[in-house]
Amino acid sequence: MKYSPVVIDHVKHPRNVGELKDANAAARVRSNEDGDMLQLQMRIEADIVREARFKVFGCGAAIAAGSMLTQLVIGKTIPELKLITNQQLSEKMGGLPPEKIHCSILAEQAIQEALRNWEGSK
Repeated sequence: MKYSPVVIDHVKHPRNVGELKDANAAARVRSNEDGDMLQLQMRIEADIVREARFKVFGCGAAIAAGSMLTQLVIGKTIPELKLITNQQLSEKMGGLPPEKIHCSILAEQAIQEALRNWEGSK
């Protein structure tokens, strides 16, 4: 299995790992494919993501997807978040092997779930 240099960099040096104490949007999703779990926490102010953190229990591709996800969502508006797809995430990562696409799907599901939770708490 060959990973892009971007994926390898995010696996070796993941960004925004951990928990966000003042998060007001959060999700925990699990892959039916292999059981990987991704936790996403965001702090949204004035409908813009100001900060994001993630935790992953899974493979390197899932770690890279979580790391890239946080970089992708910070600074985005709510309408922009709703447009993020697993394909976009995979492209930003330089592509994923077909057997690892579920990791980018997990990231897309985390955004959707976090937004549902955020909208439900307002």
